[in-house]
Amino acid sequence: MLSSFLRTTSRLLVFGGGLLLGIQVPAFVDQYSQRVDAHYREVTANISGFQRTADEMFGGDLYQLVQYYRQSNDPVFESDAQSVQNIVDRYYRISGEYELMQGNLVEVAMHVLLTADTELLQETRNQYSYTVPLNGIALQWGFAAAVVLFLLAELCVGCCVGCVHWARNRGRRHRHSH
Repeated sequence: MLSSFLRTTSRLLVFGGGLLLGIQVPAFVDQYSQRVDAHYREVTANISGFQRTADEMFGGDLYQLVQYYRQSNDPVFESDAQSVQNIVDRYYRISGEYELMQGNLVEVAMHVLLTADTELLQETRNQYSYTVPLNGIALQWGFAAAVVLFLLAELCVGCCVGCVHWARNRGRRHRHSH
């Protein structure tokens, strides 16, 4: 009786935990996406002057502009070359992330989960505000996560029980053969 109660309670806890965790996915992805958008707007503004110069002088190639800065005889340009390089690199990194955020929710969620930009992901984690949105998307993600976690937990428990039964039966056969 007690083991049945504990088994049922643990199943409900796993399912409920999975539901709450899954409901957070769309909200977290949304907050990450907003952060990417804000950084994208910032880097686009930061690079606009350099991009105009690259368009006029180097056919739009920002890396040629950086190279020009590095090879300049002007010490001001030479010293600013690394700063411009950092701005260009950040622009391309954030622009790539912005492009990836334009996909469907499943693609975007998988990207955020597996290959998100480390800096932006950490900022989102640090600033994340937990919510319990009760919209269709959040509930679908919550239910899916609950089912997956529940099935994984059941599989793990089933495997452990199977291993224990196998070990016991093996021990019994081993004792009876001697």
